Amino acid sequence: METQALRQEVTKLKTEKEALKVKSKLFENFAAMAHSCCRAPTTAEWTELKDTLQKTLQFSIELTRADKGSLVLLDSKGVVSDTINKPAGNGLKHHSRLIGRVLDKGLSGWVSGHRRVGLINDTTNDDRWAAHSHQPQSVRSALAVPILKGEELLGILTLHHSQPQHFGPELVEQMQATSDQIALTLENARLYGKLDESYRSLDKSKQEIEAYSKALDDELEKARQIQRDFLPDQIPQLPDWEIATYFAPARQVSGDFYDVFSLPGNNLGIVIADVSDKGVGAALYMALIRSLIRVFSGHISLHGFSNFSVNNGLTASVATQAATADQLNALNAVKLTNDYIAHEHSKEGMFATLFFGVIDPDSGALAYINAGHEPLVIVNSAGVKQSLKPTGPAVGITPDMKFEIQQVRIEPGDMLIGYTDGVTEALSPNGILFSRKQLLSILEQPASSASSQVERIKTNVLKHIHNSLLSDDITMLAVQRLQQQMS
Repeated sequence: METQALRQEVTKLKTEKEALKVKSKLFENFAAMAHSCCRAPTTAEWTELKDTLQKTLQFSIELTRADKGSLVLLDSKGVVSDTINKPAGNGLKHHSRLIGRVLDKGLSGWVSGHRRVGLINDTTNDDRWAAHSHQPQSVRSALAVPILKGEELLGILTLHHSQPQHFGPELVEQMQATSDQIALTLENARLYGKLDESYRSLDKSKQEIEAYSKALDDELEKARQIQRDFLPDQIPQLPDWEIATYFAPARQVSGDFYDVFSLPGNNLGIVIADVSDKGVGAALYMALIRSLIRVFSGHISLHGFSNFSVNNGLTASVATQAATADQLNALNAVKLTNDYIAHEHSKEGMFATLFFGVIDPDSGALAYINAGHEPLVIVNSAGVKQSLKPTGPAVGITPDMKFEIQQVRIEPGDMLIGYTDGVTEALSPNGILFSRKQLLSILEQPASSASSQVERIKTNVLKHIHNSLLSDDITMLAVQRLQQQMS
């Protein structure tokens, strides 16, 4: 009796040892599945994942000592997308019959409908088996475990045995743990598959955006170059006069501009302007206004604008009594430009502040209109001498506006400084404005030349913003009447 008991104990230990080996293989397979589920399932990796699922099915058969088993995989619509059978045998025919179908009959249909484990202890007296007519009659026990992720059915793991009452509670529990691991693997594979697809779509969109951005940059670079061409490439050189300029757009294109050009009567026209807003729209207005000022002032002869009346458009102060007819006629350009912009382009809501001055180089007489622009400043060796404040509204807001002409004289040694608000409103990294006060403190200090004065202002502004990006376009214009050298 003792020998018999010992033999039974040895047999039990051997059985448990074999089961332990199978469980160990199954756990190793779980680790492989966990590794697979953390990667996007490319074609090669999906093949590897399917091989892992086949091993899982094989180990499940060995662990439960089932005769055979199958693993049916479903898509998001509940349609069979793939099957795995062990042993393979005649599974190919069964596989082709299931692909594309919805499970609605037999034990698999019952599990699909109820979303819980289906256990048949004896197929001869269970209706769920009878409904599955294609199954061989040699099967007496069946276990079908749903592979669930929440309420979604990802697949069904099914095991068969030729003896009734084969699958006990412990085996059912072990197969439920196996199905949970398979569910996690399949769900993560789906999610990473969607993530991989999203990455590919994002990468494609990124490439398209980069291509569009490059094309846009190319077009903006063309626009920048065209706008640069609108600025005078050569400034008229006059005896006893020096003219210096500086232009720095905040973006590739700008609404600021300056201009210096010759006018009838041996006069010199100077313009500094700032179109509202920034970017391409402002740059287009800049080009339009610059051209209109040149055309209407007499720099360019162009006909066809007789509809724009200059009657009562300009008013003269007592100070303009000495202004020449050529100077007064040239300044009509401000009124004509205002009327054209206001009539033809008012719906865009764009306007420009503008200073247009006409200088007689021989006498130094400057007749000007300041259309809502920053006050220009005349300085000499003693500091700030005079401020040329606005004499009318900004250009382009309303037609038929009145603009007053003023006149001053630029004496030998005097320098006229014009600028846009990009100078006074330049921001430091902590949000402090450069300010007009700081600009005037610089102008109070004598400068040896117009170019050195512009360079000094530029250096101080760039130091103030600490070489960060400009918040607004910066434009400067300096006109100096030189002291005549004693012979």
